Amino acid sequence: MTLLEAIAARHSVRSYYDRPLEPSVREPLMCVIKENAQAADLNIQLIEDDPAAFTGFLAHYGRFRGVRDYIVIAGHKSADLDERVGYYGEQIVLEAQRLGLNTCWVALTYTKNEERILLQEGERLRCVISVGYGTTAGVSHRIKPYDRVATPRREQAPDWFVRGVEAALLAPTAVNQQQFRFALQADGTVKARARLGFYARIDLGIVKRHFEIGAQPHNVRWV
Repeated sequence: MTLLEAIAARHSVRSYYDRPLEPSVREPLMCVIKENAQAADLNIQLIEDDPAAFTGFLAHYGRFRGVRDYIVIAGHKSADLDERVGYYGEQIVLEAQRLGLNTCWVALTYTKNEERILLQEGERLRCVISVGYGTTAGVSHRIKPYDRVATPRREQAPDWFVRGVEAALLAPTAVNQQQFRFALQADGTVKARARLGFYARIDLGIVKRHFEIGAQPHNVRWV
């Protein structure tokens, strides 16, 4: 499965079988987590066998069931922290999909386990991603039209730009808001911005990674 195929196959899954990660899956997942943590300068951890984190009121409200394993992402405060969390966190999500796992980005629907989540001084826990064997593969979310999120118009844009936008529209965003916009500049660079909304900067990192994958083999230059 390619990354582009993983984008098309991945949907948010909130219900999981009570089944530990198999060694054949866990080991490559840990490698992916380590690689992306180093590349992003983030503290990314796989927390296993901790079902209590998803048994509180908010988890019930978010309709999570059977979550036992999850990934936490933390980092030191900086202007680009949330964007890095989204960009590299989504890379892990897509690799998990390629391994046959299901995932869901989580905001406030878990209970922090301070005994299991190890943070360094000054680090901020920014997001959690549930991971495991879903009872379903999830369903597609509502997708905005191209012209609502990008300029120039589809018929005026190069193919690589259109492909990038289409991949970005398949990205998970908070409450499925899709509060982002891409603009192709005269010099061939791409400007991406997040509109107001919950976790908008994390969403921006996620959609930028999707855009890059969709635009391949074109090398996207951000401005």
